[in-house]
Amino acid sequence: MTDPVTTGPTTSLLHTPALAQALRTHARGLHPDEAAIEFLISHNVFLRRSDFTARFIEPSRHPTDGTPMAAIDWPAAITALDYGHLPCSSGEEQMLRLAASLGEGLPVSLRDALTSIDSRGINLLIKAVLHTTGQRPPPLTP
Repeated sequence: MTDPVTTGPTTSLLHTPALAQALRTHARGLHPDEAAIEFLISHNVFLRRSDFTARFIEPSRHPTDGTPMAAIDWPAAITALDYGHLPCSSGEEQMLRLAASLGEGLPVSLRDALTSIDSRGINLLIKAVLHTTGQRPPPLTP
């Protein structure tokens, strides 16, 4: 059977529950990392893009039990945005920048980010901020 996490940069294989679980497994236990991953998964854009998953997702396996894991190379993704190598809308760009800030501590302009995302994005961000602080908020209504 083919491993959907480590096979390669095919969107149909990489945007699966297995990829989301591998990202969650890697982030487990670190609230900011968990928040960044949940934010990106909930945003439901970049993990569907093979140009993102092929270049910025680093699959691995847990060293003791072999559980699939995956990490996002946040600095490389933001560098690609900065140089125009990851085309997207301004709202999508800001969502990725916010996720990278949560997941890696990369700087983000809140002024630019908050004025570029829609109400759904704001709700996802509120949830992510609460998660970052260790709180597990109830699901927000759309």
